[in-house]
Amino acid sequence: MAVARNTGRGKGPRKAVEADLGFSWGALNSLLLGLGVLVLAAGYLALSKGSTTLAPVLLVAGYCGLIPASLLLRGRKDETGE
Repeated sequence: MAVARNTGRGKGPRKAVEADLGFSWGALNSLLLGLGVLVLAAGYLALSKGSTTLAPVLLVAGYCGLIPASLLLRGRKDETGE
């Protein structure tokens, strides 16, 4: 976020304007991100134990499914984000 500073010119400090990029983060996003991190940890644990089937499935599910889903899913609001 930009910080407004008074440069001595004009009539007062400038107000910082933050653009809305349409990105909203909610409880579902946090839940999916946490679940993705747990699945990744379980995948790396299974990999350290020598699993050749479970570990890749968990890692792919975490990296290609849950983590991107937590970033891409939006809330069900009627707002467009603009």
